[in-house]
Amino acid sequence: MAQLTEFILNHPLIVGATAMATVALVVNELRIRSQSGLSVPPQEAVQLINQGATVVDLRDGAQFAAGHIVDAINLQAADLKANPEARLKKKRAILLVCDNGSGSARCVAPLRQAGFEKAWALGGGLAAWRGANLPLVAEKTRG
Repeated sequence: MAQLTEFILNHPLIVGATAMATVALVVNELRIRSQSGLSVPPQEAVQLINQGATVVDLRDGAQFAAGHIVDAINLQAADLKANPEARLKKKRAILLVCDNGSGSARCVAPLRQAGFEKAWALGGGLAAWRGANLPLVAEKTRG
């Protein structure tokens, strides 16, 4: 025990960095576990879409125009949180989409608390969608 105390006293930076890394790891793990069950992989997302889910793309307009899931609507996260009833139906499944899945995952819990019980995030976002070789559509530019 005396050797451990001596090591801690002689190497405070190493001990502090190790403690901070451990805390960061635990916090990240808890964050990931709290979001489990709120997102679906691309294959399940396709099933939701085929069953009539509304796809909400949370990216900005330029990114949306460059490529999005067929029949998706483009809403900003702030607009979605402020007044979801304006564009969405509570009884219909909702699939939220962003670039990497983190932004859409943060929006699922508030939507569910607002009564949208069938809200899901696309796990991994459009990066996972592209990785699964699933189609995107782009808006035609007038030339």
